[in-house]
Amino acid sequence: MKMNLRNISWAMGLVLLGSVAMPSLARKKKVQPVQKPAVQEDHLSPNDRQRYNYFFLEGARQQAAGNYSAAFDLFEHARKIDPKAAETYFYESLFYSQLKQDSLALAYMQKAIELNPENQTYAEQLGRYYIGSQKYDLAINAYEDLYAKNHGNTDALRILVQLYSQNKDYKSVLKTISRLEVEEGESEQFTLSKMRVYELMNDKKAAYQELKSLVDQHPLDMQYKTMLGNWLVQHDRQKEAYKCFTDVLKEEPDNSYAQMSLYDYYNATHQEQLAEQMLDKILMSPKSDLETKVMMYRSFIQKNESEGGDSTKVIALFDKALNVAHPSAEVAEMRAAYMSLKKMPADSVCRAFEKVLTIAPDNVNARMQLVQMLWNEKKYDLVSQQCKAAQEYNPEEMVFYYFGGMAYYQKDKEDEALREFRLGLAQVNAQSPANLVSDLYAVTGDILHKKGEEQEAFAAYDSCLQWKDDNVMALNNYAYYLSEKGVDLHKAESMSYKTIKAEPNNGTYLDTYAWILFMEERYADAKTYIDQALKNRDSTADNSTVLEHAGDIYYMNGMTDESVDFWKKAYTGENQTEVLAWKIKNRQYITEEELKKNHSRMLHGGFVIRTGETGRSGNKHVIEYSLKLDSNPEFTSSVLVAYARAAKRLADEGVSGCKTVFDIAPAYLSVMSGEELRAHLL
Repeated sequence: MKMNLRNISWAMGLVLLGSVAMPSLARKKKVQPVQKPAVQEDHLSPNDRQRYNYFFLEGARQQAAGNYSAAFDLFEHARKIDPKAAETYFYESLFYSQLKQDSLALAYMQKAIELNPENQTYAEQLGRYYIGSQKYDLAINAYEDLYAKNHGNTDALRILVQLYSQNKDYKSVLKTISRLEVEEGESEQFTLSKMRVYELMNDKKAAYQELKSLVDQHPLDMQYKTMLGNWLVQHDRQKEAYKCFTDVLKEEPDNSYAQMSLYDYYNATHQEQLAEQMLDKILMSPKSDLETKVMMYRSFIQKNESEGGDSTKVIALFDKALNVAHPSAEVAEMRAAYMSLKKMPADSVCRAFEKVLTIAPDNVNARMQLVQMLWNEKKYDLVSQQCKAAQEYNPEEMVFYYFGGMAYYQKDKEDEALREFRLGLAQVNAQSPANLVSDLYAVTGDILHKKGEEQEAFAAYDSCLQWKDDNVMALNNYAYYLSEKGVDLHKAESMSYKTIKAEPNNGTYLDTYAWILFMEERYADAKTYIDQALKNRDSTADNSTVLEHAGDIYYMNGMTDESVDFWKKAYTGENQTEVLAWKIKNRQYITEEELKKNHSRMLHGGFVIRTGETGRSGNKHVIEYSLKLDSNPEFTSSVLVAYARAAKRLADEGVSGCKTVFDIAPAYLSVMSGEELRAHLL
């Protein structure tokens, strides 16, 4: 029996779907004196009591250790020893509840209460069962019993408020709130709660009286008078509302709550000009706090959107607030966010975020938004500039090192990119975001490998996977580079397999896995995966490597004609390599190492044939020149040296000017003297 009882709690959460939202009720728990239970005579023999205690305590120990099946069996055994032990029924009820056997859970909990009716924990759990099964009337009875036995249990009253609200029994809700007031004393929250209940009962007079009582009890607290004014606006008592707001502002001219309420009043009564004046007053006043200004901007934007969404009015409002001696960075950021949300031209939005940064150059969010937009526009130089500035003001923010490095990488400035990534990695600590650190190490590995620093690259990949062991791009690249070296193939296969499990239709990852299998001489398996790679390859990408791998794998599976076809298709662009040309010409697989070792003296040769006629009778003649070279580079370099020797000799004779190879006599080319040439070559 497997159960998820790890989080059994004595205080399970109360869930009331569809219940009426009520204000939080201040909790001042009244302490009641604890009555000591009467001492009862033990009905078990000493031996049975010892056995019971052993099995019950062992069950509790097994439950704490997470061995729930064993715990249940031990509790059941203890219950059979003492059928009158309420605690065993209680624990088994919790087990049955987790197993969704609600009828048994309820029966066992009721039995626990029958055996120990004074235990409030059992009674509370019973109430929760009723709530969970939406038997609200029974839940009400359970919590009423709880409160009746202990008037200090005001938590029970709070739950009763919610339960009576669920049943729309508003009179009982009011009575229960009154009981809370008796236990904990009157408070503003209780008064507001009663006001809202009266609202639900459509008793406007009583609701007004409750709110008015707060104003009368707290004449110096302008919040309640403003609240009363808002209530009056909602109930079309506009003149009384206006008097409330103006009275408050006479006492406290800079009261933001009253100013905002008066702004809403002007809008509700269609006094647009006065509403606009009040809006300007709130937004332009240095005494208005930021939260108030943000709320006003949001209110204005919502109203503007409801009227058609004229963004020029919104921008004009922002600009007015920013055209002051000390503009607010938060307001500037709201302006930029609004422009971005409205999908205004990218250049305009970028300038808006730049405005934020002129006010607050350490604003990480604004700079990140700007960097992201510049990146999307492929303005990599500007990305680099912004990331450099960010490192000055926010050196701990690793994301700017990442984007700064990637901007250089996109422009093939690999040394600069590597420097940025290393600066970013120097900021790593235990709280650094794992994904970002992993990506920094991954791209560092890619660059180092491209620079030929293989061991450093592999160390970077290892660090990358320490931070995020499922970084699929790093897993793929690391695995492929290992396979190219023919080392740690088992490790490479394991890493590559993770990538195709994560992305089974990724042609690049399938190709890597196929190639590793090929290197392990598992040619049939390699063909299975290279076929999948060919099926899933990106038609817009350069697939020459995949095609060459397919040719190699097909060749090793005895399919020579198909392999040559793949090699021919692969022989394109930068993949027109000597080894691939050799494969096509010789219809045979060969490694680059074997080609260099056994076939790479760079042989070269050719024939030059010239024909002509002499005499009147037209005698025909053929001159044939043959060239067979073991090393074409070596021969070419020797020719260059020979003509340099000739140029030196001509200079010694005072000859200058441009000469072609036809102008140079053979004697000038040779290291031998004229006598030696006549002696050995004639």
